Amino acid sequence: MIEKIFVRNGIKKVRMDEYFRKELDRAGYGGMDIKRTPMGTQITVSVEKPGMIIGKDGRRIKRLTDDINRRQELDNPQIDVQPIAVPDLSAPLMANRLAKLIERGWHFRRAGRSTLQRIMDKGALGCEIIMSGKLKGPRGRMEKMVDGYIKHCGAVAEEIVDHGYAIAKVKSGVIGVRVRIVKPDAKVPDALRMVAVNKEEKEEEEKIEDKEGKGKEEGE
Repeated sequence: MIEKIFVRNGIKKVRMDEYFRKELDRAGYGGMDIKRTPMGTQITVSVEKPGMIIGKDGRRIKRLTDDINRRQELDNPQIDVQPIAVPDLSAPLMANRLAKLIERGWHFRRAGRSTLQRIMDKGALGCEIIMSGKLKGPRGRMEKMVDGYIKHCGAVAEEIVDHGYAIAKVKSGVIGVRVRIVKPDAKVPDALRMVAVNKEEKEEEEKIEDKEGKGKEEGE
């Protein structure tokens, strides 16, 4: 029974994500987070242009809330809009932008490299872009572009890697776009740091250690 509840909640989250992706496309949708509170369900939506969602006198955000209520997906939903600090470091937003470039007729390699370079120029520690579908010719294939540090598995990957997915609809079919970004402030567990040691301080520490060692020998 517990497994069914988790599956049901996961399906609701996917439906809400698809709904916001469609409704808030022009505002630069960058993902959402759902939390249950005693007062209802808190939905935090990250966008590039918050003003487009709130609307005049909060009419649009009220319309979105009423629409979610009619769908009966969540109990007493409350939408909180948060701006994206650095849009070029948001994986969902960059995946959507890359999909739009492909739909406009850009070559998939040119669009992918341009997006990858743009992300890395903003200081990202690492980025991975995967495009799959009928990229070139009648047969489906996959193209992967990687730069910097990327973690693929484990609990650390869930914490430091931002995921984004979008679909580009072209004449040949559908192209899936997946973007993974490790942001500049991510704490990488296996990162090595070199610390410079002052020569004078090192000599003083060695002298102190020698004195302590002699003191122990005399005490014995």
